Amino acid sequence: MRSGMLAVDGAELYYEVRGSGPELLLIPGAGGDGGFYQGLAEDLSDAFTVITYDRRGNSRSTGRTEEMMTLTQQASDAKGLIDELAGGKSLVFGNSGGAIIALTLAAQHPEVIRGLIAHEPPAVKVLPETDPWFDFFEKVIARAEEAGAPVAAGEFVQTMRGESDEPWPEDVQQRFFGNVEFLFSKEFADFGGFVPDFDALKAAKFPILLGAGSTDRGAYYARPSHEIAKRIGAPWAEFPGIHMEFLHRPAGFGAALRALATEMQSRIADVPEEWTSEN
Repeated sequence: MRSGMLAVDGAELYYEVRGSGPELLLIPGAGGDGGFYQGLAEDLSDAFTVITYDRRGNSRSTGRTEEMMTLTQQASDAKGLIDELAGGKSLVFGNSGGAIIALTLAAQHPEVIRGLIAHEPPAVKVLPETDPWFDFFEKVIARAEEAGAPVAAGEFVQTMRGESDEPWPEDVQQRFFGNVEFLFSKEFADFGGFVPDFDALKAAKFPILLGAGSTDRGAYYARPSHEIAKRIGAPWAEFPGIHMEFLHRPAGFGAALRALATEMQSRIADVPEEWTSEN
């Protein structure tokens, strides 16, 4: 593994690169910490050049300001990583808020994407206005203002099946709690108001796949993936486990992601030599 800092507009992004083969960028969700993907990145590094990073203003990256964070800026940061570390084009995987960023990247910078896998984007604004979760993000922001970010963070995690029962690596947990104030005060509004650019995604020249975990059937953060897939004519797949299954059981989740990413790569390029070797 090699790590470094990439200078982008107004910030430096901490990144880690593992393995060799087709590039695969993993975009983290709420909390913005690339450490969520450490086990998954190690598992996939025998077949992919896996790029992880801390999002702007989070953990080991810089760029935390008083200005509201926009998805356009988040997508621009991801493009900068692909340009610098992946030669200008990459497979992309995003979970949760990272999937929202990935979908924004696909709409605004399609030239850098070979294929996109969006896992459980919590795009509640694609649900009917009468859905009880439609204004969920606004409620969480209000709760953070009322009771403080740590309280809101605990209650937020409680809304995701199984997550509050699973331990996080200590270093990731410490960095996450250092990010929650920034998350709720500067990032949540754009995540919560996100509506995909359906026309741009429908017109994409690269494969797009939406997915959600088997444990999360019917959950507010899983149902939008069905709706987005339907509206852009993209396939949908069920992954194993819970919202952040890759953090707790990276091998099982990685097996599913490996198959999907490999299939995407084989559609758009020759299968890498190491995958066809007899050794």
